[in-house]
Amino acid sequence: MNAPSNAKPRGRQFFNNPGPTNIPDRVLRAMDRPVMDFMSDEFVAIHHACHAGVKRVLKTDQGLYMYNASGHGAWEAALANLFAAGDTVLIIETGYFSLGWAEMAVNLGIKVETIAADWRKGADVSKVGERLAKDKAHEIKAVLCVHNETATGMVLPLSDIRRAIDEAKHPALLLSDTISSLASIEYKMDAWGIDVTVGGSQKGLMLPTGMSFTGVSNKALDVARKNKAPRHYFHWELMNGRAPQKFMGTAPVHMFFGLQESLKMLEEEGLDAVFARHARLAEATRAAVRAWAADGKGPQLYGQSPDRLSNSVTTVMMPEGVSSDPLRKVAIDRYNLSLGGGLGPLMGKVFRIGHMGDLNEPMLLGCLATTELAMKTAGVPFSPGGVDAAIDSLAS
Repeated sequence: MNAPSNAKPRGRQFFNNPGPTNIPDRVLRAMDRPVMDFMSDEFVAIHHACHAGVKRVLKTDQGLYMYNASGHGAWEAALANLFAAGDTVLIIETGYFSLGWAEMAVNLGIKVETIAADWRKGADVSKVGERLAKDKAHEIKAVLCVHNETATGMVLPLSDIRRAIDEAKHPALLLSDTISSLASIEYKMDAWGIDVTVGGSQKGLMLPTGMSFTGVSNKALDVARKNKAPRHYFHWELMNGRAPQKFMGTAPVHMFFGLQESLKMLEEEGLDAVFARHARLAEATRAAVRAWAADGKGPQLYGQSPDRLSNSVTTVMMPEGVSSDPLRKVAIDRYNLSLGGGLGPLMGKVFRIGHMGDLNEPMLLGCLATTELAMKTAGVPFSPGGVDAAIDSLAS
């Protein structure tokens, strides 16, 4: 009997988009409970525990504010609290999301300068120091950067950025988006001198989309207190009305139920082990892509700087003249594998394999094998052997 044309693929979907990510069964079960009064002693204890747990993941002893919002809300919270219209910030170009943060700043009346960069090679950190050294009047209030650029699969060395600011003897704040790196790639807010860290729930923290947060240094809090620009929903001072913080409206209690469980999972594994697992899976993915590109005609790694390649997402560039859209459509419609697409100018030119959060070797190998299957089905030229290369990488 022929299946109807609208039949859905059977079995569990392999979800390898680089965010949102797989939500572990433990987290889903933790969230599957009745609502609770967010002013009750029981919930306040959960809130305190989660607040402390997120600070441990951020590796900070300073401030933390959470929001009912996506990561873009946390972007706006950082901008609204720290800057007024007419202030100038310096943004390091890394890809689609760095440009998005710049666009948001412009829409808030903030002046933006950009350190331009080749997306495939990554930004030249020395240019940051050179620009700040020329800013004798200290008109630049902050340097903004994306630690892990989800669109390109490239990371920035944040400690080098801080060193460049310090060597220029410039008072600029350092703001970092860690949405697709936190709990996947090593991150040290205090040790690296990050003044504001922007994070979100739906990637390494293995939660649904809808909660975001900012880690805030004491220096940044002092700047925010002096800032007279209007804001309300994201106003840090208003949030200080209750410990560990006041929500501007109803607290997302079920997100906290899930967060409490995801923090337990991270700490049971140990953050260093989490980072090592992500590095192991990422290198296996890159080994597969290198094998696909072996004959020079297949897909290849988008990033060209080996020391900048991400351990949470791999961006794969299609052969010249071949769109990634048919490949991704075959993968999801026929084989129930979800791969990320290209963003902005990379739309149709790349696909992205997310390997962050709740993921292990069998899940990754299933993704890579099915990607090969989808490429073969869609007529994408590639050199075979990617899965074998990934297995060799993992076995070593």
